[in-house]
Formats: sequence, structure tokens, C-alpha cells
Amino acid sequence: MIEVADVFRRFADEYLSAHSASMPPSHLRAIADIQACRTEALGGHLWRCDQCAAEVFAWHSCKNRSCPKCHTDQIERWLEARRADMLPVPYFHVVVTVPKELRANQRDGYAMLMKAAAEAIVELAHDQCHVGGTVGILAVLHTWTQQLHYHLHVHCLVTGGGIADDGKHWYPARKSFLVPMKALAKLVRGKLRAAFEKRRPDLSIPAAVWSKPWVTQCTPWAEGEQGVLDYLARYVFRIAITNARIVGLDDRTVTIRHKERRSNQWQTSRMAGEEFMRRFLQHVLPKGLHKVRYFGLWHPSRREQATRVRQVLLLDRPPAINQAESLEDADRPPADHPRPEGPRVCPRCGTGHLLQIRRLAPKWAQAP
Repeated sequence: MIEVADVFRRFADEYLSAHSASMPPSHLRAIADIQACRTEALGGHLWRCDQCAAEVFAWHSCKNRSCPKCHTDQIERWLEARRADMLPVPYFHVVVTVPKELRANQRDGYAMLMKAAAEAIVELAHDQCHVGGTVGILAVLHTWTQQLHYHLHVHCLVTGGGIADDGKHWYPARKSFLVPMKALAKLVRGKLRAAFEKRRPDLSIPAAVWSKPWVTQCTPWAEGEQGVLDYLARYVFRIAITNARIVGLDDRTVTIRHKERRSNQWQTSRMAGEEFMRRFLQHVLPKGLHKVRYFGLWHPSRREQATRVRQVLLLDRPPAINQAESLEDADRPPADHPRPEGPRVCPRCGTGHLLQIRRLAPKWAQAP
């Protein structure tokens, strides 16, 4: 399989020689980390089979959030933490897309966009004509299309209902309606414009941005909370492109596959190696910028209230338990005491077990 790291190893030197003077530190770090990920450059461990004596090297990962090979464990940890926050209610998936001219000033602009989108949803949903209470929102920032073009938008997971101001009553949303989308687009636009004028009056933003219609979409989800979490996890940790979508690489070009939205068919695009790197790196976020944020009932300051709401909803609507599943669950160990994993099986002989021999220091840290 061709990897993003292979593309970087082939074209990074030429790209850096042409652009390193103007590149932000986050881009330079992403290039270095992705090239070094799971190689001897970061060190690792040496394992040996107790049967055939085969040796297996396990190299450390870079843990860069733009790396396509470093998120499997992180997804599982995030899912486990979020299960305690999910409410037993339907959900809505809201997407807010803004004009490309707002790309300027990523550090401030991205944060203000996520806040404006979430606050607009909270404000409209709080209206008695719609929900009448404070909803919970999990917002995720995305900046790309399938072909790696710049496309700034925010995905929001919104609870299908809200808590009243008195904290005692839960108002469910209608089955297929949360808030009016045209009103949401105008409100997000107004809030973001006010935020830019207050925090970044020095930025020159074309006036047409504030007059053209913005795109908002809302999709009701009737799935259980686990299905919602599994779906959302793909948005939370997804990067601009995965290794599986790179299908060709030569001395000058990179070929990727992408799904055409209108036809829903897979197609391929070929581009110069430098162009691939430019498209990929424009989606690397500045250091310290949080691409996942929580608002409304899910804001960290209201965590205790959200927990109480979840308990009340569970008592009011106890989940149906399948008898076969309950018998199966009885044989499972408790969640906080998982079964210990067995020793790793040797990939060479398939019968022996791998034993850790020694730790390997990073290659770049060793003396010459």
C-alpha cells in the first residue's frame, strides 16, 4: 500500500526547498513526523518468537494528529469517554459551511466559526417555537473535500431535545425538525461577522462574504447512541486523506481515488507531487487548536447537569433488553476488568509467541 509518508519521502525535499521560509511550524512538524512514523527514527521494541526465533521490530508512532496511522487507539479511548455523556435520545447532524474567503487567520477564525455555529444552534433551539430548552452540541471542524480542496465547514452533533431553564424538565425535539436552516445560516453569519469585527478588525474580509447565502444542512438520526458515536468518531479523527485512497505514485505525480458526490461513484485524480503536498498541508491545523468542542448542555461547566439529565431520561425510558443478549452479557467480564490479552502470536510461524527482547532507542538520538 502506498502511504502519505511515501509521498512525503519522495517530494518533501523539493517542496521544503521552495516553501520552507513561509511554512508555519505545524506544517514542518507534520512533514517530519509523518515521514518518521513507525520507523527506526522514533525507536521502538524488538520482539523474538519463542518457537522459530524470528525477530519482529515494532516501531513507535509519531502521534501527530495529521498522520493517517496514529488514531486507532485514540478513537477507542474517545469513544469510551463519550459513552458516559451520550443521552438516550434521538440526535440531529447539522453541517454549517462557510465561504472560502474566511480561510484567513486559522487560529482565531476556526475557533470563532465553531463557537458561532454552536451558539446559533443553541439560541434557535432554545426558542419555544422549536425545542424550548438548552440542547447539547459536539462540534467538529473539517476543512477538506475528497480531492483535498479547501472546504471549510463544521459538523455538529445535536441532542434531539433540551433541558428547561429550571433544570427539571426535558423538552424533546420534533421527529424530523430541529431549527429552521435559513434562519440558522443568517444567525451564524451575523455572529461570526460580529466576532471578527471585535477580535480581528485588522483582517480585510470581502463584503460579499456577509451578503451571500451560507449553506446549512440538518439530518435527523434515529439510531441508538452507539451508532451515533461510531459514525461521529469517523469525523472526529478523520484526516484529509487516508493511505488507502492513494493508488499511484511515480517520480512526478500522485494518483488518489475519490468519490464523486453527484454520481456516488469512485473516480481517480492525478496531480503533481508538490500539488499533493500543498493540498494536504493546507488542512494541517495550527498547534493547540482544538478541532472538537462542546457547547450547550455538553459544555464542561454543565457536566454535572448533563449527568443528571441522562440518569432521569434512562429512568423514564428504560432500554429494552434482549434475553439472548442478557445471557451472553452474563458471561462477559465487567467493563472495568477486561480480559487480559494473550501473548502476541508470531507472524512468521503462526504458532509461537513473541517475547519482548529489548527497547530500541530512536535512531536520531543515538551518537554517531
